[in-house]
Amino acid sequence: MRIAVLNRTFATTGGGAESYSVNVVRELAAKHEVHLFCQSTDEPVEGVTYHHVLHISDKPRWVNQLVFAVASWWATRRGFVVHAHENTWHGQVHTIHVRPTRYNLFHGRSGWRLALRWLKVITSPRLLTYLWLEGARFKPGKTVVATSEALAQECRAAYPGLDIEVITPGVRLPQTQLSKQEARKQLGLPQDVPLILFVANDYARKGLDTLLQALTELPGVHLAVVGSRNPQPEFEAKAHKLGVKECVHFLGPLKDMSPAYQAANALAHPTIEDTFAMVVLEAMAHGLPVVVSGPKHCGISAQLVHGQQALLLDDPRDATALANHLAELLQDQGESPLALSLKEAGKSFAAQHTWGQAGGAYEVLFKQHPSKPA
Repeated sequence: MRIAVLNRTFATTGGGAESYSVNVVRELAAKHEVHLFCQSTDEPVEGVTYHHVLHISDKPRWVNQLVFAVASWWATRRGFVVHAHENTWHGQVHTIHVRPTRYNLFHGRSGWRLALRWLKVITSPRLLTYLWLEGARFKPGKTVVATSEALAQECRAAYPGLDIEVITPGVRLPQTQLSKQEARKQLGLPQDVPLILFVANDYARKGLDTLLQALTELPGVHLAVVGSRNPQPEFEAKAHKLGVKECVHFLGPLKDMSPAYQAANALAHPTIEDTFAMVVLEAMAHGLPVVVSGPKHCGISAQLVHGQQALLLDDPRDATALANHLAELLQDQGESPLALSLKEAGKSFAAQHTWGQAGGAYEVLFKQHPSKPA
């Protein structure tokens, strides 16, 4: 097949959606002719042909989204099966990574509250553009894929009557194994301390505030933060105010995450909202026990049992509950019966969710949509 993939930013450091796209492309490129249409990338994948799409400015974001949609449509209107990871009207297969705008704006509202929302929309070129582009993705005849069952339910609520496929993220099982000492030395982390790992680009939405507060109840415990540098000064100031700055290590974005997983004793992901949470799956594959928000807040948790594959937080803003769960995992230097049990169950869970399976599921969908002649 000749497949065009639309993704403005093609990089594993860009976030969960971008990493999902990169890994699916790696699977597809091994068997098919894959063309990537993007505005920026630092992720060369063998066998992929890269095409730069017109990029005038990142801001305002909605204008750039519209520019990308028009330019990528023109470049891929013939000769491809088009797989879109972006808000755009064209493409036979559309992968949805975030809660639909229509759901955010209108779900659960009626009467004057609904009228006020419509007033907000019709006076906002940004919202009108997003709703128009999004609505075009959810048209009959297109295949819409959600990255978790929870997200699929929100898509169905926003756009009733459409079938939504679910293809969850996968994981690549680690090929090399560093000792904790080697991994910590490589990352410049302290050696003989209990270490929690936090991974996100949006620190606020993924719960770093709560985790910093929990750290005040865990004397001697250190925290490694991996992700965007942009919010770092704000959260360094919060750590200083809470008196835990010396225990928090901001590592920035890492292209190779394996050393970070291998350096830690546990992963904390007290996210307020996450459609799936690939980081949880990756941590499990590396044998890390995990504390993660429950199904109301995190998509992957709908597939997990509390105390079996992970410890689930009912309220991701409850710092004391988070601290208590982490303390359980860090007992006996991270080798408590509970921690060991979670490690083994987590590895088994991760082994059932591979990128090879995800790539194969997409192949089936693409074959249902023959490309237009070039």
